[in-house]
Amino acid sequence: MKHLFVFSFLLLCYQASADWPQGGGPAGDFETIHEAPTHWSVVDEKNIAWRITLPETGQSTPVIARGKVFFSTIKEVESDAELAKDIVVWCCDAKTGKVLWRREIEGKFPLRISGAFSDSSSPPAVCDGERVVFINASGTITCFDLDGVELWNRELLSVGRTLPFMSEGNLVYTRQMYPPTPEGKFPHAYADLPLDMWTQLHAVNMKTGQDVWTTTCGVNMGCAILPQTLKDGRAVALVGRGGGHSPPERPEGVSLVDLKNGATLWTLPLDGYMSTQTNRIRENRVHVFHGGKHLSVDAQSGKIVKVVPIVDDVSVRKRLGEAWVDRKETFTKVGARMLTQGSNLLAGKYHYFRSYTHPYLGRVNVDSGLVEYLELPLQLSRELGKDEFVWYNPPMKKSDPALKDQAFAENDMVNSRGYVVFGDQRSKGSGWGHIASPTPSIAGEFLYVPVMNGTVYVIRWNAESLDENAIVAINDLGPVGRSWTRASISFSDGNAYAHTIRELICIGN
Repeated sequence: MKHLFVFSFLLLCYQASADWPQGGGPAGDFETIHEAPTHWSVVDEKNIAWRITLPETGQSTPVIARGKVFFSTIKEVESDAELAKDIVVWCCDAKTGKVLWRREIEGKFPLRISGAFSDSSSPPAVCDGERVVFINASGTITCFDLDGVELWNRELLSVGRTLPFMSEGNLVYTRQMYPPTPEGKFPHAYADLPLDMWTQLHAVNMKTGQDVWTTTCGVNMGCAILPQTLKDGRAVALVGRGGGHSPPERPEGVSLVDLKNGATLWTLPLDGYMSTQTNRIRENRVHVFHGGKHLSVDAQSGKIVKVVPIVDDVSVRKRLGEAWVDRKETFTKVGARMLTQGSNLLAGKYHYFRSYTHPYLGRVNVDSGLVEYLELPLQLSRELGKDEFVWYNPPMKKSDPALKDQAFAENDMVNSRGYVVFGDQRSKGSGWGHIASPTPSIAGEFLYVPVMNGTVYVIRWNAESLDENAIVAINDLGPVGRSWTRASISFSDGNAYAHTIRELICIGN
C-alpha cells in the first residue's frame, strides 16, 4: 500500500507539472493539463517567443525540464548526405533559447538521415530533474548531469522510433537487437530470427545505466509505447507485434507488460495486426485499432469487450469547393494500414487518428461507438499574412498517388546551410500515408496535430461534433516546403516547442 501511495503521488505530481521531461510529456502519454498558445505563425513571426537556427537536421521532440530544453540533431555534414551515425545533443535556456551546452554522441551503425520513419537523432531525451539521458539510435545511450558532465555511457542499439520514458527509477526504451544494413535500412528478412534477437522493451537504471530487466514477449520496431497505470496502481505498458519488416515477434497482436519487472501479464493474438500506434488505458480498458475496426480490451484480462467498425458507412465532414457537407463513405482496400502510422492518441473518451488513405482526421467515441471523420487541408501556405490551403482532389484512377503528391511544394529537405540531407524519398511527401507521423499531443482542451510538411492543426478535442467548428487553428512551422518536421509539439510554462529541419522554435509571448 505504501508503494502504491508513493507511485500515485508521483504520478499526480507529473500530471500537474509544468515541465515536459520526456518525449511523451509529464506522465508519458502526450498530455498536460496546462494550456498553451493555439495560434501562431513562424512565417509572420506571430506569437513566436524565440527561434534558433540549427546547423543540421534533427527529429527529436524537445524535452523541457528545470528551465532547460533538451533535443538532438545530426552531427553537421559538409556536403549533401543520405546517411549519418553521430548526433549532437543540445541544452538551451527555455526562456531565451540561449545555447548552454552541446555534446557529441558517436554512433556505430549509420541510418538514413531525415528518414520518414526515423533517424539517429529521433529518440527524445529523458530528464529526471538531476540527469538527462540521450539515445543515439545508431547504437549509444549517454547520461549527463544538467550541466553537461557525462555520467555514464553504453553501447546499446535502440529502434529509431523509440519513445523512452521513466518508470520506477528506470529508463525504459525499445531495444533493437539486430543492426541495420550498410544502407541504413531494416529489410524484410528477419522472419525467422531466434528469440534472443527479437526487438524488446528494455529497462536500465537512470543513475547507473545498468540493466534492470528485458521483456521476452517481443516488440515491433514501430510500436509507440506509452507508460500507463491500472486501477490497482500497477505501472504497465501495452506493446504490439506486427507491421512492416517481417517482424519475428509472434504471435502478432498486443501484450500488457508489468513495468516493475518486464513480465508479460497477458497476450491478445491479432492476426495481421499493425502495431505502429500509441495505446492508452482509460477506465481499465485499452483501446487499439486493428484493420478496419476499433477494439476496446479489458486491461485486466486481455479480452476484447467492444468492437467498432471504422471504415464502413462512416460519417465524413468534407470540404467541397467553399462549402462544408456531410457524406457517408466506405473505405475499401485499407487492409491493416488504416492509420497514418503513429498518428493516433486517446483524448478523454475520444480516440483520434489520421487516415492512411485520405486527409481525414478521425475519432472514435470509445463510450458510444460513434465514428466521425473531418477532412483537413493537406498543406498550408502562408505568405505575408495570406493563407492558402491545398485540399485533396481524388485521383482519376485508384492507382494514382494523389494523396502523396498534391501539395504547394514538396519538402525540399535542405538544411540551414544549404545541403540536401535525407535518405528516404518518402520524406518529401505530404506527411499523410506511408510515413511515421509525429504523435499528436494535448495541452488542456486542445489537440495539436503536426504533419511532416510543417502544418500543425489545433483541434478542440472535446468538441461535441468533429466538424469545421472543432478546428481552432491551422498553423505553420515555417515557409511552405522548408519546414519539414518529425517532432511532436511539446509544452512547458504556457509555451509550445517545435523542432524542424532548420530550427528549434518556442511558441508563446
